[in-house]
Amino acid sequence: MLTFVGLGLYDERSVTVAGADAVADADRAFAEFYTSKLVGADVADLEAYHGTDIEVRDRAGVEQDPEPILSAAESGDAVFLTAGDTMISTTHVDLRLRAEERGVDTRVIHAPTAESAASSLTGLQNYRFGKATTLPFEWAHGADGVPSSVVETVEANRERGLHTLCYLDIKVDHPRVDGDEYMTASHAAGLLAEHWDADALGVVVARAGAPDARVRADRLGALAEVDFGDPLHLLVVPGDLHHVEADALAGLADAPADVLDEYRD
Repeated sequence: MLTFVGLGLYDERSVTVAGADAVADADRAFAEFYTSKLVGADVADLEAYHGTDIEVRDRAGVEQDPEPILSAAESGDAVFLTAGDTMISTTHVDLRLRAEERGVDTRVIHAPTAESAASSLTGLQNYRFGKATTLPFEWAHGADGVPSSVVETVEANRERGLHTLCYLDIKVDHPRVDGDEYMTASHAAGLLAEHWDADALGVVVARAGAPDARVRADRLGALAEVDFGDPLHLLVVPGDLHHVEADALAGLADAPADVLDEYRD
């Protein structure tokens, strides 16, 4: 059996009871933290909480050389751990398919995700979100500013009145980075303000799932000047706002009234 376990959004306690049970029952535990990470816990915290050794794999060790994971699942019970949910905004469906092709049973134990948290914390209705996008560091996509694909996604969603969730770039163990690097919401807002529309409404979600989670809404140009603290950050570019959504952004995210008036249905 190969069980994919989402660890949730913040620390070692964010995992579901079912997920913790799966880790306890497993013969071997693997994890990756290059797609996302728990900002409130490190691997040692996870190992202490679950009482097991966790073998951390890099991207190549999951996507190009998954044999140790698959072999462990063939001969016993293995778990594969990631922050958030293991099948949201990741490539791990490929690992699951490889296991199934080898006759290994698989299952997924879900957990909260940044996507669901963005809706929950902001008050923006989840069924009014369109296609999501990822905003990369400028040097990572080989051009200045914002990739045209990001702008096209935001504008296509707005034409339909839909919100856009922007995941912000994460670089873990990258050869061009000293340590790990996480794009901040202020940096992301600044990029969109400079290369798209400084007056557009943006909503920042910082440290979803953490005790000090923060939500703030304002024009992108204004958000670019705010320090939102430690990662991880998300940025939402809203489309049209239902009156309840507008009230939520005013009450939960300190959105200026004059900005909200431009977006109400």
